[in-house]
Amino acid sequence: MRTRPIIALSVAAVVAALSLAGCSAQSEPDASGSPTSTTSPDLCTAQVASGKASAAVKVSGKVGDEAKVSFDKPLDVTALQSTVVTKGDGDKIKSGDFIQFALTEYNAETGEKNGAIGQSEGSLLPQQVSASSTLGQVLGCATVGSRVVATMPGDEDYPSTVDVLDVLKVVPQAAWGTEQTPKAGFPTVKLATDGTPSVTLPSGDMPTAFEKETLKKGDGTKVAKGDAVLVQYYGVSWNTKKTFDKSWGGTPFTVQQVGTGVVDGFSKAIEGETVGSQVVAVLPPSSAYGKGEINDSDLTGQTLVFVIDIIGVKKAS
Repeated sequence: MRTRPIIALSVAAVVAALSLAGCSAQSEPDASGSPTSTTSPDLCTAQVASGKASAAVKVSGKVGDEAKVSFDKPLDVTALQSTVVTKGDGDKIKSGDFIQFALTEYNAETGEKNGAIGQSEGSLLPQQVSASSTLGQVLGCATVGSRVVATMPGDEDYPSTVDVLDVLKVVPQAAWGTEQTPKAGFPTVKLATDGTPSVTLPSGDMPTAFEKETLKKGDGTKVAKGDAVLVQYYGVSWNTKKTFDKSWGGTPFTVQQVGTGVVDGFSKAIEGETVGSQVVAVLPPSSAYGKGEINDSDLTGQTLVFVIDIIGVKKAS
């Protein structure tokens, strides 16, 4: 099934967040290296023009709440158009930023509301803006607090839509919580100016059981089993003392569902933590890639240390 280029919303009020153009899902962290960023720096000039269709939409309601619209039906939508109806007083968004936004979508032919998403915390993961994505082409370098109307042409699968997007905030790509004091004898984490961690392992015997410590305590939504979570991670092997994988230098990683799709210890590390937090977790082989003869290619038999920054969460429905 083809997907809408921004967010697909079902008429039956079951709201489903789908992938944005230019911002694809990533696979489980492993030893294969980090994904690379494909964002373009020219976000302001990427915004599509306002037009007759988008300018004809009248919008009411508070930015951040579900938007109410009025327009003559059916609205003739022949091209992607974007009109700023409220200019926020926050900073301009930049290419590569992860933003929290709210979306209300209407059927351009009937005027019926398809659905809404992002108005409550934990209902939508932060999304990355780039000049190559439809989201970036609609918002451009809009300021935080802005409300934008987009008209989306239809096709054989989806009717044309009117989409109202509210830019709520730019989400940091590193944990921002209050620093905590870890217990003695745990791996020591040092942060670069951009938040990239490095790990110093303590002397002594290698741990044989799963352990974790919260290094920063965030003020956001608590992560639960089944949630989707956006994270930054840095992985070090206790056996080899080498970094085997990281998201830093690329793009944050999406755990599609806590409890599945990643090793057990990675899920245990983030479950129960809050958005904005940073944790360091020690995963013995039983919580990582399994026991057996130590193997660098698939990390079998190795005890791993992960530093994980929790950037955003979408609660399980």
